[in-house]
Amino acid sequence: MKTLLKWLGILVGIVILVIIIAVAAIYITSNSRINTTYNIQPDPVTIPTDEASIAEGERLVITRGCIDCHGENLGGTVFTDSPPTGTIYGSNLTSGAGGIGTVYSDADWVRAIRHGIEPDGKPLIFMPSYEYYFINDDDLGKMIAYMKQVSPVNKQWPESSPGPLFRVLMLTGELPLLSVELIDHDAPRAGAVTPGPSVEYGEYLAKGCIGCHGENLGGGPIAGGDPSWPPAANLTSDPDGLGNWTAEDFERAMRQGIRPDGSAVNPVMPWPNFAQMTDDEITALWLYLQTVPAASSAG
Repeated sequence: MKTLLKWLGILVGIVILVIIIAVAAIYITSNSRINTTYNIQPDPVTIPTDEASIAEGERLVITRGCIDCHGENLGGTVFTDSPPTGTIYGSNLTSGAGGIGTVYSDADWVRAIRHGIEPDGKPLIFMPSYEYYFINDDDLGKMIAYMKQVSPVNKQWPESSPGPLFRVLMLTGELPLLSVELIDHDAPRAGAVTPGPSVEYGEYLAKGCIGCHGENLGGGPIAGGDPSWPPAANLTSDPDGLGNWTAEDFERAMRQGIRPDGSAVNPVMPWPNFAQMTDDEITALWLYLQTVPAASSAG
């Protein structure tokens, strides 16, 4: 009996040692990537100052989803806070105490939004720049113009700290924790796409959908989302997606959060943001989605 207990103790000790080594390896490897410094000088963007551009910038900030992580007043929010995932904050974007608006130059704004990099060259954590990289100069300039003059919020957030689950998912490629690693920083961006009910304009707008709905827009579990969240919807013409929807069904879902069967769209889908899209934008997005190859839902 003593021999058995001895061997069980040795086995438990070995298991604990393996776990410690694995956790240490995960943190060392992930910290190396999180603390990598990038030297990227963004192309300059003209920041307008007229009231019409600033008002349009506010609308774009809403429809592009900035308020989902940074809050309606852009003063920042807690995105996730639990031992497995760690604590991830949406930064205070205002010029209030603790806000980045007090220290960011125009180039810093562009670098952060398009490239996912802080002014010191380190990666921004969980900033979806892989979606925003393709925003054209005109739209990006208006968004920055609005953020630079939004009412100040005095809030200092601690530094984000990913937990073991997020670090493992990052290392396995299942979580886009560091956008800077996913972007081809030399890839050409769209020019000033003419707004209107066109497939081309819809494709431009749909870049903002891939973060939740996937590269093929087939939906599935949302990377980095709360485990209680339902999978993102399939936006393709697959029968499990929008295959049986009409343009009117799509508009109602975007404007009112109601599906064709009368049920409510899950509140995880920020349809109130999209309700501020123009008629042309919703039509263009619908027309583009009709061209996307059908894909089976991922989950």
